[in-house]
Amino acid sequence: MRSSPVGLHRVAEPPGVLPQAAERLDTDPRVHDDEVRVRVERLNLDAASYRQLHTKHGGDPDRIRAEVAEIIETRGKMHNPVTGSGGMLIGVVDEVGPRSPLGLRPGMRVATLVSLTLTPLKITDGLVRWDGRSEQVPAEGHAILFARSIAAELPADLPPELSLAVLDVCGAPALTSRVVASYAAPTVAVLGAAGKSGSLSLAAARRAGAKRTVGVVPNETEAGRLRASGLADEVVLADARDPIALAEAVGGTGADVTVVCVDVPGCEHGAILATASGGTVIFFSMATSFSAAALGAEGLAADVTMLIGNGYVPGHAELALDLLRAEPSLRKIFEDRVETE
Repeated sequence: MRSSPVGLHRVAEPPGVLPQAAERLDTDPRVHDDEVRVRVERLNLDAASYRQLHTKHGGDPDRIRAEVAEIIETRGKMHNPVTGSGGMLIGVVDEVGPRSPLGLRPGMRVATLVSLTLTPLKITDGLVRWDGRSEQVPAEGHAILFARSIAAELPADLPPELSLAVLDVCGAPALTSRVVASYAAPTVAVLGAAGKSGSLSLAAARRAGAKRTVGVVPNETEAGRLRASGLADEVVLADARDPIALAEAVGGTGADVTVVCVDVPGCEHGAILATASGGTVIFFSMATSFSAAALGAEGLAADVTMLIGNGYVPGHAELALDLLRAEPSLRKIFEDRVETE
């Protein structure tokens, strides 16, 4: 059966939109000639989505689990209607269409590097093995990849849960590296620096030639964790939602590159104010309001370039995994987070 490489044939409603914008996707397990079916082992909800669900349900794990299962069943994908975000998954390749260009083979254990908001997904176990207390979700079912999807074989030298945590945010360090390398010895500030995408971005910035790295965290617990890692030249405490406090914490004339890796809304103006004239802000948070960012920069007369971290840069998976292997302190941050979750 022939199909659209971008998945138009899987859009159940409304017609004429791409899968990410669809209200509901077709999860038929029969593969078209350029598709791949993956047997699902584990989902990884993105941080903004999980935080929103956790807040909405007061941390009640049963209600969180029930809503995630309902979203997937209703929409044929994991697409949080509030945050507009989803996550990614790991699983084993079940079947490969004869015209699939992805280079996958049955039996390969892979991580999907495209969002669950555009991935046809059917869960068959009701998420009964998930305790609802973490972003990583043990699950059974199947997912469909299109010709334009991306997937990476899981590395044999890392536990799958650790690989999943890294690959979920691998676009952040790759884009950070590209932007930092375009400056001559810049100052780089990372908001949410003790988290997954934040710590990877700090490591990438240093490798790409940053002269000074500033890790911004909201509390002393995260500050202690980040100081122990040595990933940032300076660790500062600030609420990223408070523009004046954030700009003062970063100091000087501001950072040449500011990377936003927080999972709460309201950090747009602070990131702009903390960035030097002629600098760049990279928004890697799904909690970002891009209208607030655009209008805020205009209102502040801020001459900054603002980039949306779209999660894909060529070679992003390999770069992130290499950083993890090369930086023991970075690996410890990830291992501690996975263990805690």
